[in-house]
Amino acid sequence: MSRLMVTLLSCTACLLALAPAHARTMEVRIARVTTAVATLDDVRVRLDWPARAGHGELTLSAGRVDAPDLGYRYRDLRWRCPLQRDGNGGWRCDGVLAAGARGAPLRLSVDLGAASTDAVLSRGRSTLALHRLAAAPDDTGIDLTRVPLAWAQALLARAWPAGQIKAGTLDGKLRVHAPTAAPLQVAGTLAIAGAGFDTPDASVAGQGLDGRFAIDWRKTPQLATVSIDGSLHGGEILAGNAYVALPDTPVGVRLAGRQAGDAGWQLPTIAWRDGNVLQADGSAAFASDASLRALDLQLHSRDVAPLRDRYLSGWLGLAGLGELDMRGAFDAQLRVADGRLQSASADLHDIDLVDAKGRFRFEGLDGTPRFSAKAPVAGELRWRGGELYGLDFAAATLPLDSRDGELRLRDSVTVPAFGGSLRFDDLVLRPPAAGAGMRMQFGLALDQLDIGKLAQSLGWPAFQGELSGRIPTARYADERLEFDGGLTVQLFGGQVQVSKLSLERPFGVAPSLTADLALDDLDLMALTGVFDFGSISGKLDGRISGLRLVDWGATAFDAELHTDRAAARAANVRQRISQRAVQNISSVGDSSFVSSLQGQLIGLFDDFGYRRIGISCRLANEVCQMGGLDPADNPGSETGGFTIVEGASLPRLTVVGFNRQVDWPTLLERLAAAGKGDVKPVVQ
Repeated sequence: MSRLMVTLLSCTACLLALAPAHARTMEVRIARVTTAVATLDDVRVRLDWPARAGHGELTLSAGRVDAPDLGYRYRDLRWRCPLQRDGNGGWRCDGVLAAGARGAPLRLSVDLGAASTDAVLSRGRSTLALHRLAAAPDDTGIDLTRVPLAWAQALLARAWPAGQIKAGTLDGKLRVHAPTAAPLQVAGTLAIAGAGFDTPDASVAGQGLDGRFAIDWRKTPQLATVSIDGSLHGGEILAGNAYVALPDTPVGVRLAGRQAGDAGWQLPTIAWRDGNVLQADGSAAFASDASLRALDLQLHSRDVAPLRDRYLSGWLGLAGLGELDMRGAFDAQLRVADGRLQSASADLHDIDLVDAKGRFRFEGLDGTPRFSAKAPVAGELRWRGGELYGLDFAAATLPLDSRDGELRLRDSVTVPAFGGSLRFDDLVLRPPAAGAGMRMQFGLALDQLDIGKLAQSLGWPAFQGELSGRIPTARYADERLEFDGGLTVQLFGGQVQVSKLSLERPFGVAPSLTADLALDDLDLMALTGVFDFGSISGKLDGRISGLRLVDWGATAFDAELHTDRAAARAANVRQRISQRAVQNISSVGDSSFVSSLQGQLIGLFDDFGYRRIGISCRLANEVCQMGGLDPADNPGSETGGFTIVEGASLPRLTVVGFNRQVDWPTLLERLAAAGKGDVKPVVQ
């Protein structure tokens, strides 16, 4: 904008130099005016000065104005002002400057003195003042006061075509040096306030940015260079998944850049100084479309605690770790070439990671993990201890190799945990690259994990037993962890086989688990004792297929449970059920008692013998489709009842359910009430 003003003043000066002392009307038409920074086509200058009048009227228009180096292009530019002498051989003119029918008008005031030229472009409280001396025609001084950043939109578009300025003002002083045979230079100090910008797809944005910078910009037809040295404070920046919330304290910024022709920008110097929180030094190169082509960066943090809120919340939020607490320090390096990560390394110094939701904790993370896209490198990762869902695990060291874009365990690693141990085999991790997310594969062996400790930490009933098994291969991709093979859980004197196990978003929002379970010979006395459901003795078999937990709550499954009479006999276990257990089954499943002639005597007995017990539930859309051993053949079965408990001996007791569709939340409430003993016996 300032260089355009200089060009307009040059045209005006030419006309005044030609004007006779007593001109009435004079008009000049110029096909083209060429300066160091702009070209004006179809220029018309008209001067109307009536005889014996104290002033005249100057009108200057241009059909087309192009300043390609600065990115400005105007159509139908027009300036009209009252022209008068200043009494010292100079001229003054103050009027409205407009471009086209849609452009918001500005006010341009010009003072053409004998030894200097001054101009002020303004709109409201925003002013851009220009000063030139006849003795130094190559230099122009510019003062900016509350100038809208939007006035620099065209200049920004030259370096960043997708960038759109939305808010902010500029204050400062600049010197424009435009010699004929040397590069155009703009240098000085600028202060920005409340800057805001974005891109059409909103992938990059910023708002509320304040800062002060010394700048030096130079341009020739073959090469543009820029250096920026100053500080930023306050405001927010979004770039893809990266979100930066700047502190109120100044963050030092230094950049040096160069652009040859239409090629992308190269930044040989990048420096970022945010106290002890983050210091960065490096260089970068961008393609002509502004995509990153190369990056060499060294990072240092003596205090990682503020990193989450200032720099990492975007990435951590995607992983469901937006409230992760961090302590410690690190040094890191990374290198990008041809748009891909080539190498990365870190030196961790006693870092603690604590999930605010209590899902995990790592203490004393240390070591030197390394990543290489090509040549092999070696590193390791260590920790002093930690916790997973309330269960402690001990110190461990992971020996890590990297090559061809992968991280690998050199040897199997055993981690004492949960009263037993976990062994990781053949771990291979591929970090995100080329648009694909992180991928990981490993083998896992579990040896005698204490189910009691696990149940206590997760708030489950007091289960007792051990968890052992081998998963030959586990794969993580697209936020989904899938397990080959299966696990065997020794529980309540029997076994639970777990297969088709997978986990989505393990630490993200609404984690989801799917699995199939097979139950074999569980001790019913131990099981019902844990739930305080009333006592049932015998052995239990069954299956839970298509189990799906979302945020650890069941949303779907197909379950069928039944007693195993042969297993009970082999273990010399009597099959008995207490009256409380019968009543709880009845209340939970909306069933009722159906008995023989001894029905009136049922309330006199504490427990009963049974031949079989069976119940099923298929959960979908929060409704449980109930079933039992077989369709009931007792009185009342015409209502569609199903047998849950088939009695044996005397008094003979049979429990029949009549409601095949039960609301799942209601069923959970009834189970909770039964476990607390809130169900009152009702005997028919």
